[in-house]
Amino acid sequence: MELKKIILTGPTGAVGVSLIEEMIRSNVHVTAVCREHSAHLDAIPKSDLVDVVECNLDNLKSLIGKLPKEYDVFYHFGWDGPWGPPRADLTLQTKNVLYSLDAVELAHALGCKVFIGAGSQSEYGHVDGVLRPDMPCNPDNGYGIGKLMAGQMTRLKCREYGIRHEWVRIVSMYGPHDRTYTMVMSSILKMLKGERVQFTKGDQIWDYIYNKDAARAFRLVAESGRDGAIYLFGTGKPQRLKDYILMIRDAVNPNLEIGLGELDYYPNQVMHLEADISDLTADTGFVPQYSFEEGIRETVAWAREQSK
Repeated sequence: MELKKIILTGPTGAVGVSLIEEMIRSNVHVTAVCREHSAHLDAIPKSDLVDVVECNLDNLKSLIGKLPKEYDVFYHFGWDGPWGPPRADLTLQTKNVLYSLDAVELAHALGCKVFIGAGSQSEYGHVDGVLRPDMPCNPDNGYGIGKLMAGQMTRLKCREYGIRHEWVRIVSMYGPHDRTYTMVMSSILKMLKGERVQFTKGDQIWDYIYNKDAARAFRLVAESGRDGAIYLFGTGKPQRLKDYILMIRDAVNPNLEIGLGELDYYPNQVMHLEADISDLTADTGFVPQYSFEEGIRETVAWAREQSK
């Protein structure tokens, strides 16, 4: 499908910003729906192709009748309480499911042919090994349960309206505009200050995807994805967390001391998390373009510029 105009929620996060940049490069018009008075509004790329609409997630249906019925794809990235204690707030996470259903109602009203939602590896629960789209899900926290419910319920609602539905589970992502609480970004910021950062031994096997690669994958899924599909986003080429950490250190300052092995693993620490992207590649042709070294150099350069 040729993309001409898309709408997305959650446009100020790392994947939202990167998707907008990807759409600008592809000459696709974007309507970015962000929270009212968002502190991250300036993160949204400036372009004649981008329109910004301020609307909270609990008021998405108010946009029905205010926007034209000429959109191709609805990307739903917006989510309240994705990190910290709010992840365990069952009432809040249940509201997110309702907001996701409202997003489908809006997508239908805007004439969208495709609805794409951002899920999470948390939907699987505690799993060590390779994550596959058809694996059973047994989430063990409110956030994971909410994401799983949102994926299942929006799929049913899209079926009612004849909208193609795809659900994307991101394993681990990094890049410019990432939130400061992530392992990658928090480590970069501390290292840029010359701090000696402590870590576990780093023997975990992990699969990080650069947000520019993720954005391109989101575009390809819209263009040629399969109705009802669940896609894993990663590289399919995991590395030890220790190796990622060393590449982060080298990109900031190769002479900086770091404290590998100075922290204990979390109780029930997941030691292997890897994405099976074979379905994604087969359906869309997606292959990651960025190595971690390339992506982390760009991320460090961005973080360094932001700290000036």
